[in-house]
Amino acid sequence: MSEENGIFYELSIRPLSEDENPPIDLLLLADPSLSLISKYLRRGACYVAEIENRVAGVYVLLETRPETIELVNVAVCEHLQGQGIGKRLILHAIETARKDGFRTIEVGTGNSSVFQLYLYQKCGFRVVGVDTDYFIRHYDETIFENGIQCRDMIRMMQDL
Repeated sequence: MSEENGIFYELSIRPLSEDENPPIDLLLLADPSLSLISKYLRRGACYVAEIENRVAGVYVLLETRPETIELVNVAVCEHLQGQGIGKRLILHAIETARKDGFRTIEVGTGNSSVFQLYLYQKCGFRVVGVDTDYFIRHYDETIFENGIQCRDMIRMMQDL
């Protein structure tokens, strides 16, 4: 049970079914590259959070190596941000990976993603590396967040 503007609502998280279209507009909030989103949607498992049968958030789990899975593209509808939905998505992803037998979960976020860095660490992730100039190499457009140019991918992981 969560609260929005004094109104309580139920949040449910489920895998996206094969006959459903992924919430592309929401996925684009976390990653501005439609081609990269399309690639990992083909290889990964997409999960959606819903409130009253309306999509409120999304994440994708992508197997990268034996016993290792990566959490990519955690996004929450802009009008619902700051209400704990992102944290619920991350914790759900961790538990899903654990139940599926993975031993490690990884996540990467931009150096300028200050709130995301804070949230991932609160959820148990630790910084393990920096992929210097990742966003310069992989994105055509310059990305700015929080007044900072997004250049480097901060790599984080958690043992399950």
